Formats: sequence, structure tokens, C-alpha cells
Amino acid sequence: MKSIKQIFMILALLCTTQAFAAPEPGKDYTLVNPPQPTSSGQKIEVLEFFFYGCSHCYKLYPFLSAWEKKKPKDVELTHVPTIFNPAWEPMARTYYALESLGQLKQLEESLFKAWHVDNKDLGSAAKATDFVVQHGVDRKKFSDAYNAFSTESKVMRNKQMQQIYGIRGTPTLIVDGKYLITGLNPADAIKVLDALVDKARKERAGKR
Repeated sequence: MKSIKQIFMILALLCTTQAFAAPEPGKDYTLVNPPQPTSSGQKIEVLEFFFYGCSHCYKLYPFLSAWEKKKPKDVELTHVPTIFNPAWEPMARTYYALESLGQLKQLEESLFKAWHVDNKDLGSAAKATDFVVQHGVDRKKFSDAYNAFSTESKVMRNKQMQQIYGIRGTPTLIVDGKYLITGLNPADAIKVLDALVDKARKERAGKR
């Protein structure tokens, strides 16, 4: 009897693994209609639409960060700070300002923790500026980058991308302009992401 139970357990695990190896449309992901061109050249593009003040984004952050460190070389991950309302725009500008100054990676985790551990609201230019200055960023350089034309252009582009992809919540992952993942727990999101990246890779190979 014990061996029979073990067999059933193994079969159950295999079924679970297979479910993630072949995620189901409408359940694990949805199709982007129409599919969108990517900007990553020959690489498979993964977009993450996120907001620092989003608790689900904060939970996904360590999983996606670990995934990014070991992602395949033919995959490019791009983070897209999302702007659903005017109160979200300061964080998008903060993201791009820090990125242009080469200080984003050092402060990314601190920005998440400010919202979700320290309960700080960084939803204004003044609050965001004071926060990054306290973490060693030059005030004038940050202010210049925050208000730069290039930052304004990226913010406007993000708003357009949200509409194009029909983004309704964060975090949302888009794979190769075709597949949309949202609403899953972090571990499952990463498993589905891996499966869809592999799917996109095979589809690209089939077109050659």
C-alpha cells in the first residue's frame, strides 16, 4: 500500500510540473491582441509593469531579481514603472532619474522597503527627492534628471504602453509582445514566465 501511495504522489507531482511546463491560456496567461513588436532586437523581450507602492510587486521583487540574475542570455528584461494616476508618476520619474545617474540598483530595494516596511509615502516629487538625498544622491543632479526631457519622454511612453498592452494591474509581465502574465503568486509567475520564454524561443526558431 505504501508503494502505491508513493506512486500516486509521484504522478501528482508530475502533473503539477507538466501544468507549469505547458501553461494554459486564459488560466496562467492571456494573449496580447494584437501582438506587439518588441524593442530588444534578437532577444526575447520580457516587460515588467510595476509600481514601488504595490504590495504584490514588492512580493514579486525578490523572485524576479533572482530570475534576472540567471536568466538566459537571449532574454532581455525591462522594468516599466506604471502610472495609473498622477500620484504614481513621481515614482516613475524617480526610477528613470536614478537610472540615468547610475544609482538605481543601489536604491531599488530601499524604495520598495520605504513603502512596505517603513510605511513611507513617496508619492510626490519633494518626498521622493528627500528620500534619495538621504540615501546619498546629489539633490541637484537628481532634480535635473527627474525633470529632464528624456525622463518626460519615457513617462509618456510608459503611459502609451499601458494602453497598448491593456495593463489593468501590477505586477504584469509581458513576454515577447505576445503573452501577458498577471494575478499569479510570485513562484507560479516565475514558472509560467520560464515556460512562456521557452515557448517564444521555439516560435522564433520555427520562423527561421
